[in-house]
Amino acid sequence: MHTDTWTEISSADELTALLGEPIQRVRDKARPALLDVDRDWLAASPFCVMATASADGRCDASPKGDPAGQLVHVIDERTIAIAERPGNRRADGYRNILENPHVGLDFLIPGRGDTLRVNGRARLVSDAPFFDALVVKGHRPILAVVVDIDELFFHCAKAFLRSGLWKPETWDPEGRVSRRAVIAQKYEPTGMTLEQLDDYYRPENYDKGLYA
Repeated sequence: MHTDTWTEISSADELTALLGEPIQRVRDKARPALLDVDRDWLAASPFCVMATASADGRCDASPKGDPAGQLVHVIDERTIAIAERPGNRRADGYRNILENPHVGLDFLIPGRGDTLRVNGRARLVSDAPFFDALVVKGHRPILAVVVDIDELFFHCAKAFLRSGLWKPETWDPEGRVSRRAVIAQKYEPTGMTLEQLDDYYRPENYDKGLYA
């Protein structure tokens, strides 16, 4: 890679000179505890992305999803819990949390351009009475990520507007990228045929393993 023609930013002063200073309303909008509007947002959100980093800086961003109202449990104004369901068992983000508790969360509501961002410190809990509030289709969470909130704030809609993410007319899920079964068969050592993978990823079959 030839980088000799790049102009690289290497200091906070250079970054500020390029981007400018945030206006006061933006600079001061972070708050340390949940308001009613935050609780309403978390109750309406079925999806979030959790960002973590290991002790040596290896990063991970993991999607989390459940029906709205069952993704997040509010323990108190400074503490929330996010359920973990059956997955691929890599647990990259959870291994990071065991080394470095700092997490960043971005909660989405379908169709909304703004998001709720939460930064805090996490711990892993294998069981607690509040797990009863996170039961989906008769299944309790495998574990929960309990986050002690350091700060939270709403993020504007510009990224979603630029991307057109919620505009169905822009959607083309398999137009440029192969379907999931083809990717798995070509790049992941499954030992399964393409026909078997197509059957595995068929929605009516794949859905059976979402909570069991």
